[in-house]
Amino acid sequence: MGELELELLQGNQEKHISPLKNFVAGGAGGACLLFVGHPLDTIKVRLQTQPRVPRQDVLYKGAYDCFLKTVSKEGLLGLYRGMGAPLASVAPMMAISFFGFGLGKQLLQPDPTKTLMPTQLFLSGCLAGVFTTVIVCPGERVKCLLQVQAQASEGQRAVRYAGPLDCALKLYKTQGIRSIYKGTTLTLIRDVPSNGAYFMAYDFLKHKMTAEGESVSQLSTPKILLCGGIAGICNWVVGLPPDVLKTNFQTAPDGRYRGTGLVDVLRELLRDEGPRALYKGFNAVFLRAFPANAVLWKI
Repeated sequence: MGELELELLQGNQEKHISPLKNFVAGGAGGACLLFVGHPLDTIKVRLQTQPRVPRQDVLYKGAYDCFLKTVSKEGLLGLYRGMGAPLASVAPMMAISFFGFGLGKQLLQPDPTKTLMPTQLFLSGCLAGVFTTVIVCPGERVKCLLQVQAQASEGQRAVRYAGPLDCALKLYKTQGIRSIYKGTTLTLIRDVPSNGAYFMAYDFLKHKMTAEGESVSQLSTPKILLCGGIAGICNWVVGLPPDVLKTNFQTAPDGRYRGTGLVDVLRELLRDEGPRALYKGFNAVFLRAFPANAVLWKI
């Protein structure tokens, strides 16, 4: 059987996978990604949002320093602050993400016998980023607020939110649904191109690593882990600068930034810290990206 017939057979098999199985598999994979990657995500968010003061007075001098201070003051569970919100939404988010990517491929590939070009894979991934924003944005808003409230409350001796549900309810009571979806535009700016890079890199690499005459379903575990890990790094190379803007906007007091926050947050960061500010949390992000996304694709 030739490579083309194998690809078509694989495609037909994939079409018969039930939505429920996709949902459960996506939820399991996303949960593994969270458990592996959330501690470094907490470090990333705290580095991105720490007060902008002279370098010698910063709260955290880097990812390792943030890790030590977080564990010292809050224990290991402090690294998992805010995980409830993304954990609750990870199954539908992953299901919608893969649905969006699959839909994009169908729209751009009317002839199933032809292989998609990298640009078409990128655009398909971008569609997945559009679809997931409706779930990702409120989860990110709640998660980030819970992750930073410990450092914000050190001088206040009080915890503002008791947990994800309490946080969501209080946000809704203050300004309604708009408060929960604060940062939607910046989430789109982050997730649309970064998802495009993510899916393009993974799909491209897995086909490149497939031996002639074999199907991509026959890829070995190490190769799948490598493809997933590299795809995760590509995701964050594209997504980190808008992620810094989004995190600062979502955790800022109401009224501090106008409109979508894009112009105001960007101007303030560049003025106070220069272009390097757009890559705050770089070490934590890239330490997290490879293992977390490798685990996701192996599920």
